[in-house]
Amino acid sequence: MVRVGDGGYQPDHVHVLDCGEVRVARLDPIDRLRKICLCLPEATEKEAWGEATFRVGGKMFAMTDNNHHDSGRVAVWCKAPAMVQEILVDSDPARFFVPPYLGHKGWVGVRLDVKVDWDELASIVEDGYRMTAPKRFAAPRGAIAKSTTRPAAPKSQSSSTGGGAAASRR
Repeated sequence: MVRVGDGGYQPDHVHVLDCGEVRVARLDPIDRLRKICLCLPEATEKEAWGEATFRVGGKMFAMTDNNHHDSGRVAVWCKAPAMVQEILVDSDPARFFVPPYLGHKGWVGVRLDVKVDWDELASIVEDGYRMTAPKRFAAPRGAIAKSTTRPAAPKSQSSSTGGGAAASRR
């Protein structure tokens, strides 16, 4: 497993099977973030400045902060829509912060070394991804984050009467 930075958490047994299924004894927060980011269409990971960066089309939408320059935190910096940084930082400065270098461009820092709302984080990452990704990856809002953070619901078998999907929409 790729290790980011020198400090932070040490994962126990992590087995990433695919984007839809992860089996873990305990999942490291950066590994969990990695799963969210890399399940997005054509997202890639590239090490830069000693940290993991997540990109689409060669452009960065998220970057880890694993005690980067002795920051004293494990976090992710995410590209964010206008005003989101201010709203989040004002609402909970213990979890959200203005990151160095990219904060002046509206990026928001999200701490991973405190209690994390992973659905909220997936939504923040998805926003940054959508702002960066080519338009051909457009999908309904929330569809990407839901597919990367929650297990899929079991598919029901259609009845032999031929009801299928059309019947369920009636």
